[in-house]
Order: sequence, then structure tokens, then C-alpha cells
Amino acid sequence: MIKESVFTTDSADEAFHIDAGDYFIGTVKAGSTFRIVDLEGNQAADTLFYNANKPAERYSATDTIREQGNVYLTAGSAIRSNENNVMLDIVADTCGRHDTLGGACATESNTVRYDLEKRCMHACRDSWMLAIAEHPEYGLSKRDISHNINFFMNVPVTQEGGLTFEDGISAPGKYVEMVAKMDLIILISNCPQLNNPCNGYNPTPVDLLVWHP
Repeated sequence: MIKESVFTTDSADEAFHIDAGDYFIGTVKAGSTFRIVDLEGNQAADTLFYNANKPAERYSATDTIREQGNVYLTAGSAIRSNENNVMLDIVADTCGRHDTLGGACATESNTVRYDLEKRCMHACRDSWMLAIAEHPEYGLSKRDISHNINFFMNVPVTQEGGLTFEDGISAPGKYVEMVAKMDLIILISNCPQLNNPCNGYNPTPVDLLVWHP
């Protein structure tokens, strides 16, 4: 569902620029609103959420999909944790649909999906692992890297029940905006994938804007 935000860009309290292939890790307080902006279009932002006070509680694709009865996220969706608590509400969305099924690229999946020579290519799991290694203050480890949301990525479900990676349905300046329902750790890999059309074979930057309560 397409729904515009009530906030203006220049009113944001904080702004972060995430280059293609880079990561973001940080916290937002309950009641904060934050927006991920697809600056050039056809990009994918692979994102994980954790309860900042208890990181073992984290985003759950299973609980989120079951409770809303839909595999895609958009305005009106409630993002739930593995304890079935609402972590975030999506309050605005100008893209219209976000993926919960495609997962994150990894060196192993690059090898299986594409070619052995692709194994060494940068992948989202590498970015997440680098983020938690460089920021031990968040208390995350490899075991905390689980299923993620792919904001802006287009992964249609086929009639046979399979998944396909297709050209994105986003465009320059499209965004998704959420309100935190608990104190959160946000971990984003701005996807560096070059082997499928999720980034138009050309990864580009995204912005993260935050409005404090």
C-alpha cells in the first residue's frame, strides 16, 4: 500500500549515508521514526532488527508472515519478533512491497547460485559480520545473524511455489518509514550483489533518516 510520510526530509534529527556494499549499525529508541531511502532506485537494503535491551529477541519472518497473512511488507505491516512482540510498524511506504523470503547473499550462496569463481565476491553476510566484529558494544555474535528483511527487493513467488529474483519495483527517492515499538538495534547491509537484478547489477547508496520521539 502506497502511503506518504508526514515528515519532511529536512526535519530529521539524524541522517546517515550508507554507501553501496557498506553497513549501518546503531540504535533507535522506542517511539522513534526512521526512514530508509532508495536514493537511485533498484537497490536492496538487507536489514535485521534486535531488541536493544535483549538482543536474543529479534525479527522473525515466521511470526511476521503468520500474523499478517502476507509474505510482503508495506504500510500497515507490523514487524514482529521471535517472541511474537511487535517491534516496528511500517507507517509510510512509497515503494509498495518489500521482501521477507529471499534472504541475504553470502559467499556460499554466490557459489551455489552462480559460479565457484563468485565465492570471493562481497556479500551481505560479510557486511553484517564485519559490523558486529567492529562494534562489540552491541553484544551481537554470529549466532545472532538470522533471517532478514530485504527492503526494496523484488522476489516474486511463482505459481509453483518457487522464488525468482527480478528487477526492483523501487525508483529514485522511494522510501519506507517505520516507528520503533521498542528500543532497537538496526543492522543494515546495503547489498553489494552484482549477480542478480535485485540491484540492477549496479549497487547504489541508501540514506537512513531518524526522527526522535
